[in-house]
Amino acid sequence: MAKRDYYEILGVSKSASAEEIKKAYRKVAIQFHPDKNPGNKEAEEKFKEAAEAYEVLSNAEKKAQYDRFGHNRPGNGGFSGGGSMNMEDIFSQFGDIFGGGGSPFDSFFGGGGSRSSQRRGSNLRIKLKLSLDEIANGVEKKIKVNRLVRAEGVTFKTCATCQGSGQVRKVVNTMLGQMVSATTCSTCGGSGQMIDKRPSGVDSSGLTSKEDMISIKIPAGVADGMQLSMGGKGNEAPGGGLPGDLLILIEETEDKDLKRDGNNLVYDLHVSFIDAALGTSVEVPSVGGKVRIKIEPGTQSGKILRLRGKGLKDINGYGAGDQLIYVNVWTPKRLSSEEKAMLEKLRASANFQPQPDSSEKGFFERMKEYFHQE
Repeated sequence: MAKRDYYEILGVSKSASAEEIKKAYRKVAIQFHPDKNPGNKEAEEKFKEAAEAYEVLSNAEKKAQYDRFGHNRPGNGGFSGGGSMNMEDIFSQFGDIFGGGGSPFDSFFGGGGSRSSQRRGSNLRIKLKLSLDEIANGVEKKIKVNRLVRAEGVTFKTCATCQGSGQVRKVVNTMLGQMVSATTCSTCGGSGQMIDKRPSGVDSSGLTSKEDMISIKIPAGVADGMQLSMGGKGNEAPGGGLPGDLLILIEETEDKDLKRDGNNLVYDLHVSFIDAALGTSVEVPSVGGKVRIKIEPGTQSGKILRLRGKGLKDINGYGAGDQLIYVNVWTPKRLSSEEKAMLEKLRASANFQPQPDSSEKGFFERMKEYFHQE
C-alpha cells in the first residue's frame, strides 16, 4: 500500500513554516490521540502516521530530501519515522509539542506520567570520506566513535521534586472544577532520578566518554552530501532512556580520472588526429579496472561514446548509470620541419578541408602515405 503524502497527512502546503507544521501536527495528534480514541485501531494508525510525517517535515535535512525524492529517500531505502515507532517512542520524542507532558490531555486528565519519564540521548554526527570505487560497489567501514555511555559504579536516588514520576503536577481550581496541569520536572529533566554517587570522570548525568568501534555498511550509489542514520548508536541517555542516533554525512573524494554526473561517469579521452582519422583501440579507466574501447575511423572531436551499465548503481535499485567517454582530438603545438612539410602537402588536398557530407577515402589514404609510408 502506497504511503500518503506527508504534507497531506498534516494538512499543510510545502511552503509551510516550521511553526505551521508544528501546529498542524499538534492538531492532528490531538484528534487521533489514543487517550481520546481508546481501542480505536484506525485512530491509532493515523496518530502514528502523523508522528511519522512530523518526524520528517520538522527536520530541515529530512524535509529537503523528502521534497526531492519523496518516500524513496537515498541511504535508508525510504523514510521510516513514526510508522515504525511504538507509542513510547512517539511520546518520548514529541512530548514537548504538547507543552512538556507526554500526552496533550495531561492538563485535563493528569495522565501520561510514565510516558515522559524516558529521556533520549543526543545524536552524534560524523563525516565519512569515500572513494569512487567504494561508492560504486558499496563498502563496510569500521570507525572509532567517542560516545557518552552510562558509567559503572553510579548510584541513583529518586528525585525529591517529582517523587520519581518525571513530572510536576499542579491542581488549579476553576469554575468548571479542578484541572490538573503537568510539566516535565526541571530538576531531573523528566527521568525521575538524580545522581546519588558517581566516580571521578563521570558527569552530572552519570555518563562518561567511551571509544567504540562501530561497523557501518554503506550501500552502493550514495552521493556526496547524503546523510545516513544508525539508530541507537549515538549518545546514551541519563537514567536509562533511549540512546540517540549516529548520523553519517557522506563526503565523496574526487577521482583523478572519472567525474560523476548523477549515476553516470564521465571520462575525457584525448586522441591524436591521426588515430581519430585512421581508427584505433585504447584502454580507458573505469570502476573496477580498465576497459578497452574501439575508436572508429573518422571519429570527430566532441563525439560521446557510451558504455552502458558501467556507471554507478542507483541507490534505490533502479539499475545502473553509464560511462560516457568524451572524445577530444588533440592537435600538436610543435612540429618538426618534416612534419610541417607533410601537413602542407595534405592541406593542398581538398579532402583535407572539412567536408562532412563527402567521402573520406582519399583523406585516409593520404594519411597512411605520409605518416605510415604505406
